[in-house]
Amino acid sequence: MIDYDALPDQRQAFIHQLLMTTGRVIGADVARQLGVSEHTIRRDLQELARKGVCKKVYGGAVSQLIASSSLATRIEQNVSEKSLVGKKCAELLKPESCIFIDSGSTYLAMAAFIPEDIELTIVTNCPQIAAALGARTNGELILLGGKVNPKTGSTLSSDTVNLVREMVFDQAFIGVCGLDQQAGLSAVYYEDACFKKEVIAQSNEVIVAVTAEKMSQVARYKVVPCDEIDVMVVSPETVTTDFDNSTIRIETAQ
Repeated sequence: MIDYDALPDQRQAFIHQLLMTTGRVIGADVARQLGVSEHTIRRDLQELARKGVCKKVYGGAVSQLIASSSLATRIEQNVSEKSLVGKKCAELLKPESCIFIDSGSTYLAMAAFIPEDIELTIVTNCPQIAAALGARTNGELILLGGKVNPKTGSTLSSDTVNLVREMVFDQAFIGVCGLDQQAGLSAVYYEDACFKKEVIAQSNEVIVAVTAEKMSQVARYKVVPCDEIDVMVVSPETVTTDFDNSTIRIETAQ
């Protein structure tokens, strides 16, 4: 029988594998599995967090996302799930409102389902979403300018941020890199996280589309806590039990 108490590297490798498999570990559970103290596991989690493997949360840790594939790559992944969630997002639109649509493959899927007969002012920082909506004649389409990040597919500049601060959005559809009940909404890139905060501050209703792989994940930069999110749109496969007692309204795509 392995004496894990004297083998920190093996303990941490075990924890790392659990994080890769489940996205989250509970310190007390791991301590029981390995036959060591919770204090020992807390030290291991601190070391793994220092290495960027995970982010500590109350009672344990969640895996930390450190990179993101390009928008072009993500468009080709989980197509049916994103289409389903995107369609549900489009069903939440309110006529004659001003909305913000963040960059992201799920929101690009959403663009295809926005009805032509709904008058909207649509603001986006994603050139591909703007192109998908370019033929709309009912309302206005505003593309925020700036330098394009090929990973996020979004534009950003100081002028973009200043313009957002002069707007008020009835609804904002915010992109998600990771969402965790304790850690909140997070993003892989610092500038992207800061921009999302600015949009959320100007929005009356904050909506996040969360596909299964984003749930219980934490990226490097925090955007907002969960209590600043109004609506979560998920696929039937997405597990949302962590949010059963939250104030977020959960809309499940069918």
